[in-house]
Amino acid sequence: MTDTALAHTTRATLDKAADENFPVAPFFLPRAWRDDLMAIYGFARLVDDIGDGDLAPGGADARLLGVPETAADDRVAMLDAFETDLRRVFDATPHHPLLLALQPVVRRRALTPEPFLGLIAANRQDQLVTRYETYDDLLAYCELSANPVGRLVLAVTGTETPERVRRSDAICTALQIVEHLQDVAEDLGRDRVYLPAEDMRRFHVTEADLAAEHAGASLRALVAFEAERARRLLNEGAPLVGSVTGRLRLLLAGFVAGGRAALHAISAVRYDVLPGPPKPGTLRLLREAGTTLRGEG
Repeated sequence: MTDTALAHTTRATLDKAADENFPVAPFFLPRAWRDDLMAIYGFARLVDDIGDGDLAPGGADARLLGVPETAADDRVAMLDAFETDLRRVFDATPHHPLLLALQPVVRRRALTPEPFLGLIAANRQDQLVTRYETYDDLLAYCELSANPVGRLVLAVTGTETPERVRRSDAICTALQIVEHLQDVAEDLGRDRVYLPAEDMRRFHVTEADLAAEHAGASLRALVAFEAERARRLLNEGAPLVGSVTGRLRLLLAGFVAGGRAALHAISAVRYDVLPGPPKPGTLRLLREAGTTLRGEG
């Protein structure tokens, strides 16, 4: 594989940061933080792409991870190989360039394997569990799929405390739920449903309703119900913003504002999320960021 092709594969993964609901490594952060957060994002984005089957065509990632071409489409095999390469970050030399970029961050910030392993476990769970019976089941999934990211942000910035971790977990879980609400149709296309089954029964929503072109009244009510849960979690976590200062405060406000703005976009389409993911505009993001920084909302 040529250096140019390798760089293109890596860049394609990192460029997806622009599509997230929250700022990954905005310009106002110190350069060292930006670089470290982008390295962590590269890991998180790649493991999600493996779990979703969204890797760049050509099999470059499989070759880098030592997975035979015949198994390149086997997501579990790819995740297993990725975990093996992740463990090299902590005690050897990893093979994948995104993990090579992560290694100095791990050493500089004294990061532990657990958050990274949690993200891999979440994607491995996606291959085995495609429906969630209860809201508590979904929260347990978010503990693996979302909360490690916030914990890594606190670790990189040297601001981790038990209370901040608790607030961060609430924000990250909320952001994950919001993303699930935006992506109901896309997830169903992957044979995944992240709306709790007990809630679907309560609101008389079936999976056939999720496959329609537009949401009916029952599905809109269910989405509104889950959106309110996410809003409460964001409000529970929002005091994290006021517990820090400087540019980190701006970053964390951006996380909360991204979630709140996405929820506003969902409500603006009257909870009809099926035609496509409702996305907030820049003005709304800025408005929510200001509200969050002022401790309102």
